[in-house]
Amino acid sequence: MLGCSTIRPATHITSFSSFSILLTAELKQTISRSRDNSPVNLIFLGWITQLKTIMACKDTSSKIQDTIAISTRINQGPPARYQLVTKKQNLDDEVLLRRWTFGERDPTKVNKTILIVGETGTGKSTLINGMVNHVLGVEWEDKVWFEIIEVKGSQSESQTTAITIYEVFGCEGLRVPYSLTIIDTPGYGDTRGIQEDQLIAGKLLELFRSTNGIHQLDAVGLVVKATENRLNDRQKYIFDAVLSLFGKDMEKNIVALITHSLGRPPKNALEAITRANVPCAKNDRNQPVHFVFNNCQCEVFDKDDEDYEEYVSSQKTSWDKGAKSMDKFFNYKMEPKSVKMTEGVLRERKQLEACVSNIRERIHLIDLKQDEIKQTQEALNEHKKDMEENKNFTYTVKEPYKEKVPTKEGNAITCSVCEENCHYPGCWWVSNLSWCSAMKKNHCTVCTGKCHYTDHVKEYKMYVRKTRQVTRTYEELKKKYEIVEQEKGNVIIRLQAELEQFTLQKATLVEESYQHLINLDEIALKSLSLSTTQHLGFLIDKMKETGDTKKVQKLEEMKKRPEEHKLSLDYLSKMWNNFHVKK
Repeated sequence: MLGCSTIRPATHITSFSSFSILLTAELKQTISRSRDNSPVNLIFLGWITQLKTIMACKDTSSKIQDTIAISTRINQGPPARYQLVTKKQNLDDEVLLRRWTFGERDPTKVNKTILIVGETGTGKSTLINGMVNHVLGVEWEDKVWFEIIEVKGSQSESQTTAITIYEVFGCEGLRVPYSLTIIDTPGYGDTRGIQEDQLIAGKLLELFRSTNGIHQLDAVGLVVKATENRLNDRQKYIFDAVLSLFGKDMEKNIVALITHSLGRPPKNALEAITRANVPCAKNDRNQPVHFVFNNCQCEVFDKDDEDYEEYVSSQKTSWDKGAKSMDKFFNYKMEPKSVKMTEGVLRERKQLEACVSNIRERIHLIDLKQDEIKQTQEALNEHKKDMEENKNFTYTVKEPYKEKVPTKEGNAITCSVCEENCHYPGCWWVSNLSWCSAMKKNHCTVCTGKCHYTDHVKEYKMYVRKTRQVTRTYEELKKKYEIVEQEKGNVIIRLQAELEQFTLQKATLVEESYQHLINLDEIALKSLSLSTTQHLGFLIDKMKETGDTKKVQKLEEMKKRPEEHKLSLDYLSKMWNNFHVKK
């Protein structure tokens, strides 16, 4: 057996590398004098392998060696690629909001937060990993590359529908004087449908509202390929969907991150962003503020390839350009913005959409009740003689009623008092309904009675409006309106008054929706999200019925704004069609 006494004290060692060499030699010599397959020998052989790995990186800085020591090698390279071992925390029960942390946070030091937006294939994962390597102080000479995004099979974690918060601590002072937080927002424009996108918006709202969530953003990076000469309908949809979440105060913090650059000015990508009316920070030339990246710093080459030296030289040039781009990006001065206004936009938009959806149902019910009254009036006209002689008679009408039925998809939040749908699809990720986006100060902003959240239920059922043919009598009608024999003519008057009352109720509901939209116009970077745009035609038609021409004009002006939504709506239409075909 091998004892500790077999290794001589190394009092003459001057460096960690020389100690590693000496220790390796000592171990090998000792093992050769011992039994070949003893358990202790195998353990020490494992140590030797680890020492060789460390020695292979003997040219790296001590900080990089420390990082290597707590990471997992996934490719020997060159460059050697390592997976950063992160502490993983789920911020919700559905694992759709996650925090992955590398290192320990020092609360006395500054942290910068960047929100990254872009569709799959733009090089978003490589860009995020590049940012992490930059702040960790990795140099070309280190011959290593760290990855914080994990790859499972052919799919990286950035391609899931989860929002992931990547935190890198302990890097302050290496390249930048702060630690880094990157929020990756994948899934926008996902082929699974716009409900995935609505889910992401809800998750961002949850993240911004949570006490241990994100409360300020330093930058929002829109990732675009350098080769893009126009934003396609999918990309425009993604940007519209994300930018409609933000308040107007965020515009100067939105920048373009242009990937897969070949070193030339990104003229095409900049023109595409400008033509698409994407709100963002502008430079002195009135161009979108942008930063260019080549996305090839981590490529691995075969040493036996005859062109290996040429590849390495080319990659060294790419690395140097990438480092300059990262320096330029991280040195760009931006004032951090509180997400309070953004949270307000998210909440207001959610309330608007829930409100308009609920109002459409209530207006539809009022329309049905008005039809019922008109049918009753027609029946009374047909029985004038019977009414004059105070004779009873029967007539039939279509009576509206409510019925609770299973939802088609997802759960709904309904009011048991008002018997109304307050939010569908509902905030299924909240366990406490006071956190539902339809609630404000513990009361519903949607249902007729603005009831307390405890009067609401979350279930896979919702109310629907239906009609049924019923037979009624004149005596029942008189009793309903408490009409005595001497007031026969008042039945028609009462019916007309009820009809007018319903008309006023409709006008009030339309005004409520209008005010939500105006509030959004005042605070939102994009007042009309795609889902809101779909409701606009309905609001215009109902506002016309009220006779308020000024408000009709205002809504029509919103509808006629530059065709900033055309491509997005085309894509949205395709997604809806695909969704219904699948169903």
